[in-house]
Amino acid sequence: MSSSLRPVLRTRLTTAMRERDRAAVSALRSAVAAIENAEAVPVHDGPTPTASADVAGAAVGLGATEAQRRLLGEDAERSLVLAEVQSLVEAEAAYAAAGDRDRAQSAAVGIAVLTAVLDEVGHDSH
Repeated sequence: MSSSLRPVLRTRLTTAMRERDRAAVSALRSAVAAIENAEAVPVHDGPTPTASADVAGAAVGLGATEAQRRLLGEDAERSLVLAEVQSLVEAEAAYAAAGDRDRAQSAAVGIAVLTAVLDEVGHDSH
């Protein structure tokens, strides 16, 4: 089962980059990175099953060091993006309290962009 959330985030990211919208680019990159980081598998610290005679500890064979990434469902991806939105809400409040209007506005833009993506995907999937 493939989620439609990530392709929408990437499409919006490309558009934001073309439009040079730094606040949107930052929020979208952060959301995509959160999803991709959650898919990473833990690094195995044990000995490599095949080793090179030429280089100590080197793996031998095509793909010998590759690991399958986790596949996240739509609910997990949505939860990660919601966590990014919550982080931006907290950042906006902190920046506003500190009197940093520019950063508060940037966080508000990020909130709006990510919320719009969640709303769009939410309507598409139900």
